[in-house]
Amino acid sequence: MILATDLDGTFLGGEMNQRMELYRLIKEVKDFTLVFVTGRGLETVIPLLNDPLIPTPDYIIADVGATIVNGHTLDKIEPIQSEIERNWTEVFDLRQALATIEGIEPQEVPQQRRSSFYYSNGVDLTKVMDIAEKKNLDVITSVDKYLDLLPKGVNKGSTLRKLINMLGVADERVLVAGDTMNDLAMFQIGCKGVVVGASEAALFDTTAKNQDVYHAKQPGAGGILEAMQRLDSFRKLFPANKTAKVKRKATKNQLVIVYHRLPYEKSMIKGQSVRHAPKSPNGIIPSLLGLFENGRAGIWIGEEAQQKDGKEVGNQLIDAQKYPKLWSSTISLSKKDIDQFYRVFSKEAFWPTIFSFVDKARFNHEDWNHYLRINKIFADRVAKEADHGAFVWIHEYNLWMVPAYLKPLRPDLKIGFFHHTSFPGADVFNILPWRREIIGSLLLCDFISFHIPRYVENFVDVLRSHVPFRVVKTINAAKQFLTYSCALGVESMTKIIEVEGRKIRLGAQPVGVNMASIKRALTFPKVKQHIQRMQVAKHKKDIKTILSIERLDYVKGPLEKIKAFGEFLEDYPEYREKVALINICTPPSQGMKIYDQVRDELNQAIGEINGKYATMDWLPIQYFYRSLPFDEVVTYYGISDIAWITPLRDGLNLVAKEYIATKGLLNDFSGALVLSEFAGASVELPYAILTNPYDRKSMIESLLKALMMDEQEQAIRIQRSFEAVSHFDVEYWGKDFVQELEKS
Repeated sequence: MILATDLDGTFLGGEMNQRMELYRLIKEVKDFTLVFVTGRGLETVIPLLNDPLIPTPDYIIADVGATIVNGHTLDKIEPIQSEIERNWTEVFDLRQALATIEGIEPQEVPQQRRSSFYYSNGVDLTKVMDIAEKKNLDVITSVDKYLDLLPKGVNKGSTLRKLINMLGVADERVLVAGDTMNDLAMFQIGCKGVVVGASEAALFDTTAKNQDVYHAKQPGAGGILEAMQRLDSFRKLFPANKTAKVKRKATKNQLVIVYHRLPYEKSMIKGQSVRHAPKSPNGIIPSLLGLFENGRAGIWIGEEAQQKDGKEVGNQLIDAQKYPKLWSSTISLSKKDIDQFYRVFSKEAFWPTIFSFVDKARFNHEDWNHYLRINKIFADRVAKEADHGAFVWIHEYNLWMVPAYLKPLRPDLKIGFFHHTSFPGADVFNILPWRREIIGSLLLCDFISFHIPRYVENFVDVLRSHVPFRVVKTINAAKQFLTYSCALGVESMTKIIEVEGRKIRLGAQPVGVNMASIKRALTFPKVKQHIQRMQVAKHKKDIKTILSIERLDYVKGPLEKIKAFGEFLEDYPEYREKVALINICTPPSQGMKIYDQVRDELNQAIGEINGKYATMDWLPIQYFYRSLPFDEVVTYYGISDIAWITPLRDGLNLVAKEYIATKGLLNDFSGALVLSEFAGASVELPYAILTNPYDRKSMIESLLKALMMDEQEQAIRIQRSFEAVSHFDVEYWGKDFVQELEKS
């Protein structure tokens, strides 16, 4: 069976829940052919194909019938298209002829094999008819405003008729739908039809006596559903239309966290599974948990390796004392699924693209299909667990496609998405083979947030490649961020956009440090003793400590830093035995082979420098290739004279901010932060010494500047940076995101 439908006011019109019901029905029925029949040019239909909410049409009849293509490949449908092509005239001659008629104005929209105009009241249409007759063209008008000239005998109805004949489908199994006189020809080819509610009055009047046409009360998609339920050929579809079961108990405050991690880890102790706080110092998890301390209802959906017995883990309270209304909902995945989803595909396809290392990207379409399956599992769980009207906060690129699956199931939910990484410009992002699907999914969110304004503008730049949209509001970025003085600065930021009638909020919300965790670590007697002892030893040797902490990743530029340090010692021999680089490099997750080469090259470079310059009493680079406990990391923050943080790219970089926070909490304003201008945090920290990690000369000069800086300037820079870091902490970030989501 076939649904041949106009778009604006018809298939795309009506209430959201009715559109969702119609779209879901079409997607679920196998023996169903969807045809878009529209006055739009093909160029303006293509963005709809990127919208995962809307079913992909099997055929598109555009340009008021003058264009017909396959909806999946956009290939022309022959011989229908060639027949139309042969009857078309020269467009510039036609425009010149019509320019002599007052009140005719060309429509500046993409169009092929037709010429479209606006006409005002009082225009002498007989003159238009005369010109059309001489050039063997037909004239179509609608809504007393639009005027189309097409090849003789070409219109929505004639092209649709040829398609139906080509497909060999009986007329009673075809339903056409429209809402303006532009659609009239579709109702004159002998098929069943529906004039949807709120249609142009002239269309109602003209089709009033046509027994094959149903006049619906509901507008848009609701009118199509109304007609389907009254036609024998289509009525049988409805029992198969299963919708997600929505919890009826409405809770305005419910917040659903969708994260690939659960807010706890498990260990086996004496044969029993025991939950405990994560070992890694992830400040985000405590911050998110803090949103539920006041009794707010919520559910945290995350993944976990499947239990050996294969049993599903039931929902359970995370901490009945601290968070009395917060439940965890565990998605059990096999180790193979987790490895393929996270350690292989996400890290090989998305990670290098996000950070503009496109030469390292590997695209595997089978892995993409697996990624979609995992995202659908997450979406299904949210649809099942969320209360009506709940707020859903999705985290990270691993779950980019969750909105695409979730919105059709639960249009009542308000969806927010936060990117913990950077976001590249259009020329890089569009390398992804699945860019349209990803963007289409994100545009189903109500609020989309990033660390800094530059990433927001990169996202907006990507949108320009995919969909027409309107910028509703922009804001000045200078209130919180640097603008012209650094590589990632922008002057203003897009705040609200409108896409297909939907307003979407955008945000720049850099994650802050967990001040409470650092304060707590600094109260530990062991940390206090270590800081004091190491400071004394350092002063005795008259050595300045340079600290570098990063995860082993080519994005972080560990090799570039080590080579720059080696060249620094070569160029400035007076600093030998006067400085020491503490290089803490956290290993990647097990099974990530893509970092093996980086590790081997790093080991070799460090060995060469230490072998060349070390003495009995001095080692240039102290290298730690392991994860250190957070209290030990805080100790190194406390005793270091310089933090040398130089990633090639970084979404934010919390290490830089944690260094500043530790110095501030210790009331020790001696020290300096050297920070890559390609780390997102660079636009937040105007008092850091910025460096270009791609330029070894810049790296060396910025390190030298930090070493030579006088104490007064150091104190001013650290103090001013601490004011910003302590204000925009992780608690601020979490609350700010939720407030923005609530406004959307």
